[in-house]
Amino acid sequence: MKQSKPLLFIVFFAIFFYCSLYTFAQTKPVPANSQRKDFYLLLKEADLKFTFPSGFKEVKAINNDYFSFDFALEEPQHNCEVWLMVRSQKQNWLSYENAQNNKKTELANPDSMYVDIGKAYAIGLTGSQNFMVRNIPADVLAEYNADAGKSYLLNLRDMQVIHHYKYALIVSLQKNHTGTLIAIFFTNYKDPDFYRDVNCVSHSFKFTP
Repeated sequence: MKQSKPLLFIVFFAIFFYCSLYTFAQTKPVPANSQRKDFYLLLKEADLKFTFPSGFKEVKAINNDYFSFDFALEEPQHNCEVWLMVRSQKQNWLSYENAQNNKKTELANPDSMYVDIGKAYAIGLTGSQNFMVRNIPADVLAEYNADAGKSYLLNLRDMQVIHHYKYALIVSLQKNHTGTLIAIFFTNYKDPDFYRDVNCVSHSFKFTP
């Protein structure tokens, strides 16, 4: 337990670095009364369409020293909570191309951000690198008009900040040169109800072709 805070700090720094590598101050505290409005602006910038899933209600997104998300949902009946992060990669891609052409500055490819953020959150939530990672198949990606994606199935550390949930599924989706979507699904029961909730929320998103 003595190492938990330093580890969280390292993970938070990694996430902050990747989110702010190209553009600064994209993530700001979101007032509860403007959360949905701000979220829909982020969706538009990332060319993402979103249909609010039936049976869920909006809750305040977490934004602290370790976790910063744009929107959150809860399905009380099935004990499922969802944290959502959306980032446009359009300007980041232009910056990356300019850096490649000028050969003066080295920048990480923004189309790899979905991997870096997903892995960083997985480590932060489990306290280790012992978790299941899978590439999302091409036929599933096509349903979202996405180019790449990964899923992470986690056994969580016992933390108050995540309301003591036991399990989580991270879904990270990427539309190349366009946008990144990170969704974390929390639950205490890996049962059919949970996976139905995951399917319901996941299919509420689609990148513009």
